[in-house]
This record gives sequence, structure tokens and C-alpha cells, in this order.
Amino acid sequence: MHSLILGGARSGKSALAERLALDSGLAVTYIATAQAGDGEMATRIAHHRARRPAHWGCVEEPLALAATLHAHAAADRCLLVDCLTLWLSNLLADPGGERFGLEREALLEVLPELPGRILLVSNEVGLGVVPMGELSRRFVDEAGRLHQALAQRCGQVLFVAAGLPMALKGPSP
Repeated sequence: MHSLILGGARSGKSALAERLALDSGLAVTYIATAQAGDGEMATRIAHHRARRPAHWGCVEEPLALAATLHAHAAADRCLLVDCLTLWLSNLLADPGGERFGLEREALLEVLPELPGRILLVSNEVGLGVVPMGELSRRFVDEAGRLHQALAQRCGQVLFVAAGLPMALKGPSP
């Protein structure tokens, strides 16, 4: 089953995804999209690494997510992607500007074909006010469109608030 796990910052969505990955009984590969551009992000990355079981595989891929998923997906494997909004930020910051559309379409195309368990973690950013800046508004718009498209392709969509998951689509965790 493919799952989209949404929630706000520090909502517990990553912890839920990690628990679901453990509970799957499959070999787990964690696909990290973060880039340690500053000390604060490096600290966040270190916190996530320390929380994960040592036997999990890890692939760091900030841009080519569809190709990475395709390369690592298998019937006996669980892939945990954390997180899609960092991936989106990385792509929107790409100087050419064209890569985002290509990578987004590649992800949406490959996802239904992937074998195994796929867990996609993302920040729900559409619950607040409309941002003032153009880039911020584009980020919120693109994240919302991406989440809607992924929700159509996933058998399970979960929303996490205060560490509590709510099933929006498919089985409860």
C-alpha cells in the first residue's frame, strides 16, 4: 500500500511514518530529501538519523525522487520518504525553474507502478493564511496541488495533529 502522511510542523507525522515502516515487517529504506544548508538544519537531520533504527538503509536525494523510488522499490521493501515539502523547496529553488514540473510529473507517473510499501511524509501548509510573498504563495499552491494528486494515487492518506493520526482515506493506522 502507498500512504501519504500529512501534518503540520512537529505534529508527529515522521514518528508515525517510522512506526508504520517498522510495523510493516519489511526491509526499510529511508529516503531523505533534506539538505544541511545551515547548522539548524544539520541538527534536525541528526535528530532524525538518531531516531531511526541502525539497520535501515538510507538514501539522501534532494531532487530526483521518482528515479530514486523506482531504483529502490521492491515487493519486500518499505520506502519512507521524508519529506515531500523539503523536496518541493529544493526543486523550487533550482535556478533553471523547469526541473520542478518534470520531477513532479515523474513522481506522479511512477508512484502507481511501484511495488512494496511506500510512505510519503509531507507538511500540510494550506491551513494558515495566504503568504504575502510570491515565492511563498507558489510554494503553498504547489504543495497543495501535489498533495491532492498524491492523495488520488495513494490507498491511504493520514493527517497527524498533536501526535494523533486521523485517516482521511483508507485504513486507520
